[in-house]
Amino acid sequence: MTNLRQQTVLITGASSGIGLSCAHKFAEAGARLILIARRIDRIKALQKELRRNHQTDTLAIKLDVRKRKDVLKKLTSLPKDWQHVDILVNNAGLSRGLDKLYEGSIQDWEEMIDTNVKGLLYVSRAVVPGMVTRKKGTIINIGSIAGHEVYPKGNVYCASKHAVDALTKGLRMDLVDTPVRVCTVDPGLVETEFSNVRFRGDMQRAKQTYQNMTPLTPDDVADAVLFCATRPLHVQLAQLVLMPTSQASTTLVHRATA
Repeated sequence: MTNLRQQTVLITGASSGIGLSCAHKFAEAGARLILIARRIDRIKALQKELRRNHQTDTLAIKLDVRKRKDVLKKLTSLPKDWQHVDILVNNAGLSRGLDKLYEGSIQDWEEMIDTNVKGLLYVSRAVVPGMVTRKKGTIINIGSIAGHEVYPKGNVYCASKHAVDALTKGLRMDLVDTPVRVCTVDPGLVETEFSNVRFRGDMQRAKQTYQNMTPLTPDDVADAVLFCATRPLHVQLAQLVLMPTSQASTTLVHRATA
């Protein structure tokens, strides 16, 4: 196993869900953390919690990954002792709406593409060159089974996650002559703020997504991310797909009856 003690891990979307769980898992493993999110109050609170529980050295940065100039400015001008990022977790992502394509909201499309695809590109473009120069690094992209299958009314979200899958594979090809590893963790149904965000705060509709079944938890996915990061350096977990036991595909979910 690769020892993560004092390695620097950068996590996007660290304020909730999978990103928050990843922060806790890496802190437990002794890593230093760069926590990135739009909600600075949440990551400041997370900073205090990690320092109290694990004495974790952290750097909190308020950043919207959709804003290219801000990403490049902030991530290429990190404090000197934070510039060497060992592990990048591209977690920031979201879904908006569940509509037939010809009835969809263009604003929703742009938000998904700008966050899920362009945000991942901007962050990677800022961080990966340093890994190549230092001949050390692991990139872990959080994808989805929606990057392998398309489900009804999930058109643009699925397209954005197919893009993540393609970009991950392409980056792995680009880095094949370096020691830098490129991994993707692709979960099925995970109970986070995901559905609440998709349905813009409609909690009742969001809860229906996980009704009468046991979904994955953010910790389940974070465990998989940590597993990728801690393999021996000659081992690259190219793609790790995980689903709840009661899910077989994007559309086939067994829901227990009362």
